[in-house]
Amino acid sequence: MKSILITFSISVTMLILPLSVAQTPNSTDQERILALIKEVQIQQAQIVDNQAKIETKLADLSETIRVARLHAASAR
Repeated sequence: MKSILITFSISVTMLILPLSVAQTPNSTDQERILALIKEVQIQQAQIVDNQAKIETKLADLSETIRVARLHAASAR
């Protein structure tokens, strides 16, 4: 039982210790991080816009195929 408690306390200490000595980022690092975050947000917005365009084109294509199949079936 004592070995489990010792192992657990060592594990917790090893997890908490790096958090307490972490470096605080300076202002230039924060500016770079903010710029990267904004760039990622812009890219995500573009991806969402492109996905909407793709879905619209697929819906149009599906409708065109459906109409073509109706015309082909009625021509038989």
